[in-house]
Amino acid sequence: MFENLKEAEKHFEEINEMLMDPQVISDNEKYKNLMKEHKNLSPIIEKYREYKATQENLEQALELLGDSSTDAEMKELAEEEMKQCKESMETITEELKILLLPKDEDDDKNVIIEIRAGTGGEEAALFAHSIFRMYSMYSDRKGYKIEIMNQNETELGGIKEISFMVEGAGAFSRFKFESGVHRVQRVPETETQGRVHTSAITVAVLPEAEEVEIEINPADLEIDTFRSGGAGGQHVNKTDSAIRITHKPTGVVVECQDERSQFKNRDKAMKMLRTKLLDAERTKQQNAISSERKSQVGSGDRSERIRTYNYPQSRLTDHRIGLTLYSLEQILDGDLDSVIDALITADTAEKLQNSEFNS
Repeated sequence: MFENLKEAEKHFEEINEMLMDPQVISDNEKYKNLMKEHKNLSPIIEKYREYKATQENLEQALELLGDSSTDAEMKELAEEEMKQCKESMETITEELKILLLPKDEDDDKNVIIEIRAGTGGEEAALFAHSIFRMYSMYSDRKGYKIEIMNQNETELGGIKEISFMVEGAGAFSRFKFESGVHRVQRVPETETQGRVHTSAITVAVLPEAEEVEIEINPADLEIDTFRSGGAGGQHVNKTDSAIRITHKPTGVVVECQDERSQFKNRDKAMKMLRTKLLDAERTKQQNAISSERKSQVGSGDRSERIRTYNYPQSRLTDHRIGLTLYSLEQILDGDLDSVIDALITADTAEKLQNSEFNS
């Protein structure tokens, strides 16, 4: 590991030199790629240099201890320094292992999230609305921007289905563990006997696909326009601005009707289509990879029950990592970091266990 870090530091210095070269600065693409590499390497090199500085301090302390002319008081200080340096080096080594784990190439991307009401009828639709609200409030806290692409509402204010994009640096890294079945246990407002009902929704989280990642032949597309509409007269247009695109080879269908402009709806629909086709391609590739590489927090399968929201007990349980929190109201108001951080920690621990450092 430390031999690799030595090489990485040398490469980091080379990048620094190249970034000051006027020819490189004038080449936008090259400069952008080097800046990205510099940004990725910076925390690793910073931590490695911290390790080397601590190692130097340790060597100085050992030198003092080995010197017969060192007085007793100085030796006591050197022993304390040696102890602290050894502890720090162990901690830094573990931090370096985490920094050196392979990065998820999608972590910095925007995400497209789809929420669909499942079993439970109107109660499931109302819960879908609560989860959309939770993600919206969480996005506000993180400084992300939400853009609705398509939604199908119910008369009582629920959501049968909604697709929306979350834009912001690291959006996928924060939302990627939300894919799966979310279950709610609560007493519906329409329940006169006060009985707890169980409903469910499904959430799909897809990293936004860039145009270069997936090529679409225009001849493979069937594009229909129609009038958008919503419950209670919401979002109703008198022109055919809503767009439905069918990708004929795969049968994937996307719709966008949130914008008044047909052009904007078409642009959003194409983003959704690219993202779905890339997700299907990656799923096919991942299925070919052995199951032992699955993360502890789950496969991200939309059929997997991942979480239960119990209203009477104000309890949230994430079944993948055995996490139970009794702060449901705050979580539903967008305080999701405690859940997401725990999932990221569990995923990192699983990756470390299976990494070359422990082989």
